[in-house]
Amino acid sequence: MKIGLLWYDNDPKRNLTDKITRAAKRYHEKYGTQPNCCYVHKSCLASNSDTAQVGAIHVASQPTSLLHHLWIGQEEP
Repeated sequence: MKIGLLWYDNDPKRNLTDKITRAAKRYHEKYGTQPNCCYVHKSCLASNSDTAQVGAIHVASQPTSLLHHLWIGQEEP
């Protein structure tokens, strides 16, 4: 991903799906297109998985992602 939106959300009342949905909405408002990938801190995902799916958005852990930060955008094919 070359262009993306860095989203910070540390609200403990929101689950990961809600956080990604909010970030995707802002990404769409800003760039006019829907994101298809999101990188998160490993602790955000289930302990037995490095990936997840939220709607059409592929979610993956990334070693450089900070806790409570989402890097959302479009992955190049």
